[in-house]
Amino acid sequence: MLKIYGVYRSRATRPLWLIEELGLPFEHIPVIQAYRLDDASVDGAPINTRSPEFLSVNPMGSIPSMDDDGFVLHESLAITLYLARKHGGEIAPKTIEEEAQMVQWSLFAATSVETAALTIQSSSASTDEGKAAIEAAARTLSRPFDVLEKHLSEDGFMVGKRFTVADINVTEIVRYARSHAALFDGRPALKAWYDGCVARPAYQAMWAKRNAEPA
Repeated sequence: MLKIYGVYRSRATRPLWLIEELGLPFEHIPVIQAYRLDDASVDGAPINTRSPEFLSVNPMGSIPSMDDDGFVLHESLAITLYLARKHGGEIAPKTIEEEAQMVQWSLFAATSVETAALTIQSSSASTDEGKAAIEAAARTLSRPFDVLEKHLSEDGFMVGKRFTVADINVTEIVRYARSHAALFDGRPALKAWYDGCVARPAYQAMWAKRNAEPA
């Protein structure tokens, strides 16, 4: 049985969305981030990223992790790429070149987009400090978002002119910046691609489960 460790309110959304797309049976172990608990070590605390039983799965204490019938893997992007490759279909790479492109775009999003996008998500627009952080992050994202806009205006999707695991990985990182409308309004291909991805039934099913978790 495939097991996914990690609450929906984490980067576990990436493999959990993919699982919805593929319709895979799995067991969900809702490991919560320790920092979200008043005392992660107290008796009766929910399983969390400092719990010995989870640290025996992932010594780094980060989520998500995966156990696929004894094959244990960490890091959300690695998990999604593995599951897509294993189960195949349109969402998976059809050639070694497509596989390389899916890795490329996933790493591009992780290295060129995620840090600044998370700054936008986590900063408060109601304070001068927060506004300054958001604007600085938006400037940082201008170049990678221009790259995405050009690519998507030509191809429609990240790889192979169809929805694939690469779109899941990139969408889930771009999402962190979605509250900054100006980044999207001036890039119609990026906006249309993002809106189309999050409108998918599998994404909506995953997001409903995320919203059902405590904030």
